[in-house]
Amino acid sequence: MNLESENSKKLKDFFGREYESLRVYVNTKISDTVNRDAEDIIQDVALKLFSGADRYAPINNVAGFVYRSIKNKIIDVMRTNKKVDSVTVDKDLLELIDVVQQSTNNYTSDEMILILKECVDKLKPAYRDIIIAVDFEGYSYKEISEETGISLGTLMSRRHRAIGILYKKIEQEINKHKISIS
Repeated sequence: MNLESENSKKLKDFFGREYESLRVYVNTKISDTVNRDAEDIIQDVALKLFSGADRYAPINNVAGFVYRSIKNKIIDVMRTNKKVDSVTVDKDLLELIDVVQQSTNNYTSDEMILILKECVDKLKPAYRDIIIAVDFEGYSYKEISEETGISLGTLMSRRHRAIGILYKKIEQEINKHKISIS
């Protein structure tokens, strides 16, 4: 099958299905004062990926491929922006994404999404809630604090611990799948 059409189809399907999640993800990584908004970043990445789709080997992990490209674009925007302090990047989450992407070259994006959802569901409620609110729904710590009455520091600590636990759970799931595949 033609790699260009297969990769383009996978990218089109992914962007169509996950555009809002990508927008929320980018918004949680950059502040409103950055010269570029989330849609600009996503569109730049999409244009680059679609225009080069025929140069890539078959893309098995579309989610990892797209999120890595977006992460790199955010870093580029941070480097070119004079007001680096106005950019908020969560290093813990970026490291988790990197590890998941490196570990998942043998998985399709749908399989990885299932593993991620399973692992998030296994977190205790306080950890699961903060991960979902910040990383998937795009709420700020301030908004969550005002809604719940929980201090910003507690929310940040809770999320940091949740990401560490999530990382371990994902690693365990991947290792469990590797054993069952071999």
